[in-house]
Amino acid sequence: MKEFTAITVLTFIFSYTLGQFGFWSEFKERAKTVHNYEARSLELAKEVRLLKKQNGTLEATVSKLTLEKEHLGMKLSNKHRTIASIPRKSANDLVNFEVFKWSAEKLLGIGEKSLHFKKYEKSAQYYNKLIKAYPKHALINDKVLFEAGIAAYESAEHYGWAVNHFEKVVKTYPSSKLYRGAKLWLALSHYHQGDMKSFMGTVEEFRSKYRNTKEWKVLSKYYEDIAYKYKK
Repeated sequence: MKEFTAITVLTFIFSYTLGQFGFWSEFKERAKTVHNYEARSLELAKEVRLLKKQNGTLEATVSKLTLEKEHLGMKLSNKHRTIASIPRKSANDLVNFEVFKWSAEKLLGIGEKSLHFKKYEKSAQYYNKLIKAYPKHALINDKVLFEAGIAAYESAEHYGWAVNHFEKVVKTYPSSKLYRGAKLWLALSHYHQGDMKSFMGTVEEFRSKYRNTKEWKVLSKYYEDIAYKYKK
C-alpha cells in the first residue's frame, strides 16, 4: 500500500513538473503534428495509387489511338491508290459501268426494280446503259425498250433517250401490243423536246385511226390547244 501511494505521488509530481515547464503541452503538439503527417501521408499514398492507375489507363488509350491512326493511315493510303487506278466518273452517273462492268442481266434487274419503285432517274440510266452496252442481247425486246422509254420520260431529264427507245419499239415491233403505247409516249417525248411537228403528226394519226383508244384519250387533252397554236 505504501509502495502504491509512493508511485502515485511520484507520478503526480512528474506530471506537475512537466506541466510547469510546458513539456506536456509540447509533447501533445508534437503528437498532434505526427498524427497529421501520418494522415496526410496516407492520403498522398492513395492519390499516388490513383494517379498511377489513371496513367496506366491513359497509356492504354494512347496506344489504342496510335494503332487506330496507323490503321486509318493505311486505309487512306490504299484508298488513294485504288481511286487513282479507277477512271473518274460523272457525279450524275449512277451506273458507273466502267468500274463495275455490269452484266446485261444485272443492268436489267436494277432498271426494272428502280422503275417499280419509281426511281426514274436511276432506272433510266440502267436501262439506257443496257441498250447501249448490249444492243444485240437477247434480253432486249419490245417490253424492255418500252420500259426504258417510260423511265427516261418520267425522269424529266432524258426525253432524247425516250425518243430513241420508243422509236425502236415502233420501227422494230410493229405488231407488238405495246406499239400504240410506244407511239403515244413517243409523241409526248417529242412534245417535251419542243418538236411540235412530230408531235402533231402523231396526234393527227391517232385522231383519224385510233379515236376509240385509251391512247387517244391522253393525246386529245393536248389536241385543241396545241393544234390551234401549231396551225396558227
